Amino acid sequence: MTRNDLNGKVVLIAGGAKNLGGLLSRNFAAKGAKVAIHYNSESTRDEAEKTLADILQTGGEAFLFQADLTHVKNITKFFDATIDRFGGIDIAINTVGKVLKKPFADTSEEEYDSMTDINAKVAYFFIQEAGKKLNNNGKINTIVTSLLAAFTGYYATYAGSKAPVEHFTRAASKEFGPRGISVTAVAPGPMDTPFFYGQESDEAVAYHKQASDLGGLTDIRDIAPLVEFLVTDGWWITGQTIFANGGYTTR
Repeated sequence: MTRNDLNGKVVLIAGGAKNLGGLLSRNFAAKGAKVAIHYNSESTRDEAEKTLADILQTGGEAFLFQADLTHVKNITKFFDATIDRFGGIDIAINTVGKVLKKPFADTSEEEYDSMTDINAKVAYFFIQEAGKKLNNNGKINTIVTSLLAAFTGYYATYAGSKAPVEHFTRAASKEFGPRGISVTAVAPGPMDTPFFYGQESDEAVAYHKQASDLGGLTDIRDIAPLVEFLVTDGWWITGQTIFANGGYTTR
């Protein structure tokens, strides 16, 4: 079996129902993986069920798990349900995130707490649970943001709450490495999904489209293959955050 052979592998995806997560769920299933698909709330149920139906109709294996992962016990339940269903986990990917575009001075304590819970707390305990539960030679990947390398206002809570994931990734790669587990993060540019447009004015959208060297917003179809590479043939890359944004930002 080659390192990139996904046939029979078990892939767990937090936020795996729609947008980038939904594309990853479908792609992994199409390559023979068994997929555990998490979604957060009833508002996403229809998209989650559509993703599951698409996989099952093509002969794939998958199941849905609905929970608010800011409650750490639900992260544990998701991993345990996947092991109960499929016998183990080989790859764990976290696409969960929340964006807030708001001036520093106008951000409330409640907004700060929510952003930190979703973007940092979930990421930390997801990586922790993966380190406990993944099979040897497993792979962990987290989606962050290219704003980590930007010099900009209004995204203090978004970029600020994603920034710790870089440190979590490095620490986990050191601690889990002896078991052959690689740990990475991918930092896309602004992605052409509903996740992006809800925060932006028409003028801001136009700016973001022209800000990348290659032109336009980041397409999820350009990010999914990178994630898939990092958890297969690209396993030797570990402890790293990969910026994939068409030249939008860099370190």
